[in-house]
Amino acid sequence: MKTVYDFTVKDRKGNEVSLDAYRGKVLLIVNTATGCGFTPHYEPLEAMYRDLKDRDFEILDFPCNQFANQAPGSEDEIHEFCTLKFGADFPQFKKIDVNGETADPLYAFLATEKPFAGFGKGIKNAMLEKFANMNNKQFGEKAYIKWNFTKFLVDREGKVVARFEPTVDMKDVRAAVEAAL
Repeated sequence: MKTVYDFTVKDRKGNEVSLDAYRGKVLLIVNTATGCGFTPHYEPLEAMYRDLKDRDFEILDFPCNQFANQAPGSEDEIHEFCTLKFGADFPQFKKIDVNGETADPLYAFLATEKPFAGFGKGIKNAMLEKFANMNNKQFGEKAYIKWNFTKFLVDREGKVVARFEPTVDMKDVRAAVEAAL
C-alpha cells in the first residue's frame, strides 16, 4: 500500500527531499498562498508547530499559485513574507501545482486518498465553492484541491487520515493533530 513516504518533493532551494525522512512523525501537509484571505492561517499553523514539534509533528508547506494567482512571488519572496509576517519556522517547499496535468504527484495522491467533501454550510462557504468551481473548471477531473490552505493530516505510518478544507476552524484542525499525536 502506497504512503506519503513513497514520494520525493523539492525543498524551496530545489533539492530533492524524500518524505521518508519524516517517517514516524505526524504530518500536516498544506498548500499555501501569501495573498489569500486564508493567509492568516499561518499564525495558528506556526503556533501549533511551535507547541507540538517536539512531539514528532511537522507541517510541510507547499506554496501554490493556481488559485487566482495568490502566490505570485519566488520561493525566496514567499519564505521571507511567511517568516517576517508570521514567524513561520516549519519546512517550506518549492512552489508547486496541485491541480491539472502538472499537479505534483504527492498532491494527486493526497486528494485521491481523501477527496473533497465540500466546504461546509453557510453563505461564505457557498460563495467560496462557487468561486473555486469557476477557478478549477480549467483542471477538469484533475481539480484535486479546491482552494488554498487545504490541509492533509498524515499519521505516523504515512497514511492520510483526514482532509481539512480552508473553511474548517483551525481549532478543529489542531484537535485532530493532537489526537493523532
